[in-house]
Amino acid sequence: QVQLVESGGGLVQAGGSLRLSCAASGRTSSVYRMGWFRQAPGKERQFVASITWRDGLTSYTDSVKGRFTISRDNAKNSVYLQMNSLKPEDTAVYYCAAADNWRVGIAAYKYWGQGTQVTVSS
Repeated sequence: QVQLVESGGGLVQAGGSLRLSCAASGRTSSVYRMGWFRQAPGKERQFVASITWRDGLTSYTDSVKGRFTISRDNAKNSVYLQMNSLKPEDTAVYYCAAADNWRVGIAAYKYWGQGTQVTVSS
């Protein structure tokens, strides 16, 4: 089992920045990839960014490229999402997730955090 705890959400004005953190504990040696997802009210949960635990290879959804940066600190078992130039459409609950396999897509992620709210005002 892997436990995930997110922090760093909040309210910010459009154009501002936030940094989300995700601390992993438990059987972290089994983690292959960490990801950030978000879910806005009435919408499906969507992929935001991911990073492989060992090699640090990253992937982003198109709408956040150039604005968001995912990073990891293996020594701290933590993953971060730096969000710059935030827009009102970035408003959502952001979830950290961990996959113990190489498959892609939301179904590959076995472990989930409780989520943290990000609200961007216009």
